[in-house]
Amino acid sequence: MRSKHMRSLPVWLLWSLCSGVMAQTYPAKPITLIVPFATGGSTDIVSRVIAQELTTSLGKQVLVDNRTGGSGVVGWNAAARAAPDGYTLLAQELSYAIAVGLLHTFTFDPHKGLTPITTAASVPHVMVVHPSVKANNVKELIALAKAAPGKLFFGSGGNGTNTHLGGELFKTLAGVDLVHVPYKGAGAVLQDLLGGQVQMLVSAVTTTLPHIKSGKLRALMVTDTKRSPVLPDVPSASEAGLPKMVMLYWVGFAVATGTPPQIVERLNKEVIAALNAPETKKRLNDLGLDAVGNTPAQAAKLVDEEIQRWSAIIKAANIKAD
Repeated sequence: MRSKHMRSLPVWLLWSLCSGVMAQTYPAKPITLIVPFATGGSTDIVSRVIAQELTTSLGKQVLVDNRTGGSGVVGWNAAARAAPDGYTLLAQELSYAIAVGLLHTFTFDPHKGLTPITTAASVPHVMVVHPSVKANNVKELIALAKAAPGKLFFGSGGNGTNTHLGGELFKTLAGVDLVHVPYKGAGAVLQDLLGGQVQMLVSAVTTTLPHIKSGKLRALMVTDTKRSPVLPDVPSASEAGLPKMVMLYWVGFAVATGTPPQIVERLNKEVIAALNAPETKKRLNDLGLDAVGNTPAQAAKLVDEEIQRWSAIIKAANIKAD
């Protein structure tokens, strides 16, 4: 009799009851955190810090899965297609917002297919060059590029990534001709930059800070309205003469749309608790990152605003993905 009554219930009510039970027992198994980029980049670093904290607080292993390919699309598609049960998380960051206006290889609606949990951290980008480049500031780099158009190479973690758009934005604002060299991830482009195969990179402070401090890379500009506390001697975009070269890297976490709100709220609470832990804050600050930790609604608002901003920039500059 009970099964007949259950079958007669509306689908939405059945789903509500199942979601409630699911939320009460969550998590009952390991969780996968998809990072759409290779190891070594800022997204990967932040994800591993938070995954370690969540493994402790949730009592279940949070496994980082570097699902690379398609400038992030492979990982984004996989996360959006995952069961909406909270067992597949996504590291959602700036490159996602950029890609919505640039790429057409999503297998889901990028405006609706993912539900943000929180924005975890943010940090400005920094423009760095190999020490062999004869430019000690942005003005000298622009002069060098104009004197030898098409002779300087800037690397990126792939077409459509934040490192790609950072270089393209600089080209547009400075009116210079640089050659874009895409790589498969931030780690790969960084190695070639350190080796001098490419001369320039616009990347999150997190990725390049150790190499700036060691003198292996030269920082010319921080892409913010103010200087970075971890790079106090590096000029801001305004000070460098390019006030519109403002570009903050941010990373948050999301789940497939349809995940029970109780699970989203639980994850939000756990990630914020992890971000507020003194040891986590120190680890992030040492990398040049500021912990954020906002509500799902605030995180969603940031994603929407960034999509609008970068779509407008991409359209105005007529930037195309290969």
